[in-house]
Amino acid sequence: MRNRWKIAAALGAFALATGALGTGAVQLNAKPAAQDDSGIMAMVLNNGKQRSFGLADVARIEFNTAASPTPVLGRARFLGEWTVGDGAGGKFMITLKSDGSAHKTMGDRRGGTWTVVNGEARITWDDGWHDAIRKAGSKYEKAAYSPGHSFSDEPDNVADAVKHPEPN
Repeated sequence: MRNRWKIAAALGAFALATGALGTGAVQLNAKPAAQDDSGIMAMVLNNGKQRSFGLADVARIEFNTAASPTPVLGRARFLGEWTVGDGAGGKFMITLKSDGSAHKTMGDRRGGTWTVVNGEARITWDDGWHDAIRKAGSKYEKAAYSPGHSFSDEPDNVADAVKHPEPN
Protein backbone atom coordinates (compact mmCIF):
# COMPACT_ATOMS: atom_id res chain seq x y z
CA MET A 1 0.00 0.00 0.00
CA ARG A 2 2.85 2.39 0.83
CA ASN A 3 4.39 1.78 -2.59
CA ARG A 4 1.14 2.79 -4.28
CA TRP A 5 1.14 6.08 -2.34
CA LYS A 6 4.76 6.72 -3.26
CA ILE A 7 4.04 6.02 -6.94
CA ALA A 8 0.90 8.22 -6.86
CA ALA A 9 2.82 11.03 -5.16
CA ALA A 10 5.65 10.79 -7.70
CA LEU A 11 3.19 10.79 -10.64
CA GLY A 12 1.32 13.74 -9.12
CA ALA A 13 4.52 15.73 -8.69
CA PHE A 14 5.53 14.92 -12.27
CA ALA A 15 2.11 15.95 -13.59
CA LEU A 16 2.24 19.22 -11.69
CA ALA A 17 5.74 19.96 -12.90
CA THR A 18 5.03 19.24 -16.56
CA GLY A 19 1.61 20.90 -16.42
CA ALA A 20 3.06 24.05 -14.87
CA LEU A 21 5.74 24.31 -17.53
CA GLY A 22 3.12 23.93 -20.26
CA THR A 23 0.90 26.67 -18.84
CA GLY A 24 3.43 29.46 -18.72
CA ALA A 25 5.36 29.03 -15.50
CA VAL A 26 8.57 30.99 -15.47
CA GLN A 27 11.67 28.87 -15.87
CA LEU A 28 14.87 30.53 -14.75
CA ASN A 29 18.23 29.29 -15.98
CA ALA A 30 20.82 31.38 -14.22
CA LYS A 31 23.93 31.77 -16.34
CA PRO A 32 26.71 34.26 -15.86
CA ALA A 33 26.37 37.13 -18.31
CA ALA A 34 29.03 37.35 -20.97
CA GLN A 35 31.01 40.59 -21.10
CA ASP A 36 29.45 41.64 -24.41
CA ASP A 37 25.89 40.93 -23.16
CA SER A 38 25.90 43.67 -20.53
CA GLY A 39 23.08 46.13 -21.02
CA ILE A 40 20.90 43.54 -22.80
CA MET A 41 17.57 42.16 -21.54
CA ALA A 42 16.41 38.83 -22.97
CA MET A 43 12.77 37.75 -22.81
CA VAL A 44 11.84 34.10 -23.39
CA LEU A 45 8.19 33.49 -24.30
CA ASN A 46 6.11 30.39 -23.50
CA ASN A 47 6.57 29.11 -27.05
CA GLY A 48 10.36 29.15 -26.62
CA LYS A 49 11.02 32.17 -28.83
CA GLN A 50 13.46 34.72 -27.46
CA ARG A 51 13.62 38.47 -27.96
CA SER A 52 16.45 40.71 -26.77
CA PHE A 53 16.30 44.42 -26.03
CA GLY A 54 18.99 46.94 -25.20
CA LEU A 55 18.33 48.27 -21.70
CA ALA A 56 18.79 51.81 -23.02
CA ASP A 57 15.73 51.21 -25.26
CA VAL A 58 13.45 50.05 -22.40
CA ALA A 59 11.52 52.88 -20.75
CA ARG A 60 9.30 50.76 -18.49
CA ILE A 61 8.20 47.16 -17.96
CA GLU A 62 4.55 46.68 -17.02
CA PHE A 63 2.91 43.50 -15.76
CA ASN A 64 -0.78 42.66 -15.67
CA THR A 65 -1.44 39.78 -13.29
CA ALA A 66 -4.62 37.92 -12.46
CA ALA A 67 -4.15 39.07 -8.86
CA SER A 68 -4.42 42.73 -9.88
CA PRO A 69 -7.88 44.10 -9.00
CA THR A 70 -7.76 46.42 -12.03
CA PRO A 71 -5.90 45.97 -15.29
CA VAL A 72 -2.70 47.90 -15.86
CA LEU A 73 -3.32 50.61 -18.40
CA GLY A 74 0.03 50.98 -20.10
CA ARG A 75 1.39 53.20 -22.80
CA ALA A 76 0.63 50.77 -25.64
CA ARG A 77 -3.10 51.33 -25.15
CA PHE A 78 -2.69 55.00 -26.04
CA LEU A 79 -0.05 54.88 -28.79
CA GLY A 80 -1.20 56.03 -32.22
CA GLU A 81 -3.69 58.47 -33.70
CA TRP A 82 -6.83 59.70 -31.97
CA THR A 83 -9.72 61.75 -33.33
CA VAL A 84 -10.90 63.98 -30.49
CA GLY A 85 -13.52 66.67 -30.03
CA ASP A 86 -12.49 70.28 -29.47
CA GLY A 87 -15.32 71.02 -27.03
CA ALA A 88 -17.13 73.25 -29.54
CA GLY A 89 -18.43 70.61 -31.96
CA GLY A 90 -15.28 70.35 -34.09
CA LYS A 91 -12.67 67.61 -34.24
CA PHE A 92 -8.91 67.37 -34.52
CA MET A 93 -6.22 64.68 -34.41
CA ILE A 94 -3.81 63.83 -31.61
CA THR A 95 -0.88 61.49 -32.31
CA LEU A 96 0.90 59.88 -29.35
CA LYS A 97 4.30 58.39 -30.20
CA SER A 98 6.33 55.76 -28.34
CA ASP A 99 9.17 58.22 -27.68
CA GLY A 100 6.83 60.29 -25.49
CA SER A 101 6.19 63.01 -28.07
CA ALA A 102 2.71 64.19 -29.03
CA HIS A 103 1.38 66.12 -32.01
CA LYS A 104 -1.98 67.76 -32.73
CA THR A 105 -3.61 69.18 -35.84
CA MET A 106 -5.12 72.32 -34.28
CA GLY A 107 -3.86 75.46 -32.61
CA ASP A 108 -0.14 75.72 -32.00
CA ARG A 109 1.32 72.70 -33.79
CA ARG A 110 4.68 72.71 -32.04
CA GLY A 111 3.68 69.50 -30.29
CA GLY A 112 4.16 68.32 -26.76
CA THR A 113 4.98 65.37 -24.54
CA TRP A 114 2.86 62.70 -22.93
CA THR A 115 2.96 60.05 -20.23
CA VAL A 116 0.55 57.67 -18.50
CA VAL A 117 -0.58 58.65 -14.99
CA ASN A 118 -3.29 56.76 -13.09
CA GLY A 119 -4.37 54.90 -16.23
CA GLU A 120 -4.81 57.97 -18.45
CA ALA A 121 -2.64 59.58 -21.11
CA ARG A 122 -1.63 63.06 -19.95
CA ILE A 123 -0.41 65.38 -22.67
CA THR A 124 1.38 68.65 -22.00
CA TRP A 125 1.38 70.85 -25.10
CA ASP A 126 4.08 73.39 -25.86
CA ASP A 127 1.38 76.10 -26.12
CA GLY A 128 0.45 75.64 -22.43
CA TRP A 129 -2.69 73.52 -22.88
CA HIS A 130 -2.99 70.08 -21.27
CA ASP A 131 -5.15 67.21 -22.50
CA ALA A 132 -5.99 63.88 -20.88
CA ILE A 133 -7.29 60.87 -22.77
CA ARG A 134 -9.04 58.50 -20.39
CA LYS A 135 -11.41 55.55 -20.35
CA ALA A 136 -15.00 56.58 -19.58
CA GLY A 137 -17.20 53.50 -19.38
CA SER A 138 -16.80 51.57 -22.63
CA LYS A 139 -15.46 54.61 -24.53
CA TYR A 140 -12.64 57.13 -24.26
CA GLU A 141 -12.85 60.86 -23.70
CA LYS A 142 -10.48 63.80 -24.02
CA ALA A 143 -10.45 66.42 -21.28
CA ALA A 144 -8.79 69.77 -22.06
CA TYR A 145 -7.19 72.13 -19.54
CA SER A 146 -6.28 75.70 -20.52
CA PRO A 147 -2.87 77.27 -19.82
CA GLY A 148 -2.34 77.91 -16.13
CA HIS A 149 -4.55 75.00 -15.07
CA SER A 150 -3.47 71.52 -14.03
CA PHE A 151 -4.90 68.03 -14.38
CA SER A 152 -6.32 68.30 -10.85
CA ASP A 153 -8.51 71.30 -11.88
CA GLU A 154 -11.89 71.07 -13.59
CA PRO A 155 -11.39 70.65 -17.36
CA ASP A 156 -12.34 73.48 -19.72
CA ASN A 157 -14.10 70.97 -21.95
CA VAL A 158 -14.62 67.21 -22.32
CA ALA A 159 -15.25 65.52 -25.65
CA ASP A 160 -15.18 62.05 -27.22
CA ALA A 161 -11.86 60.44 -28.17
CA VAL A 162 -11.68 57.63 -30.73
CA LYS A 163 -8.47 55.73 -31.48
CA HIS A 164 -7.76 54.90 -35.08
CA PRO A 165 -7.15 51.24 -35.82
CA GLU A 166 -3.55 50.24 -36.50
CA PRO A 167 -2.79 49.84 -40.22
CA ASN A 168 -2.24 46.25 -41.39
